[in-house]
Amino acid sequence: MADVLDQSEIDALLAAASSGDVDTAAATPRERDHRPQQPVRTYDFKRPERVSKEQMRSLEGIHENFARNLGAALSGFLRTIVEIRVATVEQLTYSEFIHSLPNPTNFNLLSAEPLQGQLCLEVSPIIIYPIIDRLLGGSNSEVYIPQRPLTLIEMRLVRCITDRAVNSLTEVWSELVDVKFAIREVESNPHLVQIVAPNEVVVVLGFEIRLGSRAGTMSLCIPFKVIEPVIDKLAAQGWLAYQRQTKTESRATEISRNIGATWVDIRGFLAETTITVRELKGLQPGDILQTTKPTHGEIVLQVNEQNTFAGGIGRHKDHLAIRISRRAEIEESL
Repeated sequence: MADVLDQSEIDALLAAASSGDVDTAAATPRERDHRPQQPVRTYDFKRPERVSKEQMRSLEGIHENFARNLGAALSGFLRTIVEIRVATVEQLTYSEFIHSLPNPTNFNLLSAEPLQGQLCLEVSPIIIYPIIDRLLGGSNSEVYIPQRPLTLIEMRLVRCITDRAVNSLTEVWSELVDVKFAIREVESNPHLVQIVAPNEVVVVLGFEIRLGSRAGTMSLCIPFKVIEPVIDKLAAQGWLAYQRQTKTESRATEISRNIGATWVDIRGFLAETTITVRELKGLQPGDILQTTKPTHGEIVLQVNEQNTFAGGIGRHKDHLAIRISRRAEIEESL
């Protein structure tokens, strides 16, 4: 039953309408039906989103630098092109993350002092075994992927990769917060590791690793409670300032690493001389070619056909060798 207004309420409404304090344009039922509806977004209370979209984008930007640095480091270590990129960034529960991993796998528990808690770094066997094959001199053409935990020797080889990943992770995070990542434990069965409650929110970054024709995945799991003390630093403005501060330094480091993994040709020239074609045709074993350079003179080393160093010739462990003594002049005669 509708409420009935008394005379005092009617007088108050009329006074408010005359003063302009009340909108007198009442909507009809048809007008109300055509009003724009507020968007309704589904919210799953089992998976609360505790990290904002801006903070997620900041995490993605940080780990894009991590992927580039790690790719450059592994390219130099493995002597082949390794491409790493961020494939996915999402919020999950810890239970969902664990059930999405293969078993067995390479599952590393990381500490992040002085932050409390642990992170997880998982590398898929699909790319682990081609890397092991490469380290042992294989060609990666036909690599069998066994469904078993890594042996002790294989774990030692893989540690060379994960150590570089941890160092790169510390480097990209150091400008945001003073933190030191370290591997504390390695497991093959991720279901045996419980670093947080199953329904705890975690940020999972998925990476794609390409080694020649082979491709695999790597996952980094960051529990919310680990980054909660520094979550405010992941705001958009803070991350933009971080990018501006470290752009030059990180770019210089990246260029230096890429150059360090580049192959160059180096040649040493004992001496040079000129002879006629008739003399060349008449050369026999045992003939001597006389040059203007003295026997104790320095030889010139060319890097990519450019005079770079000068030094003396000698022997090192049953091999001919050159001891560099100085930088050579660009126009120095051979």
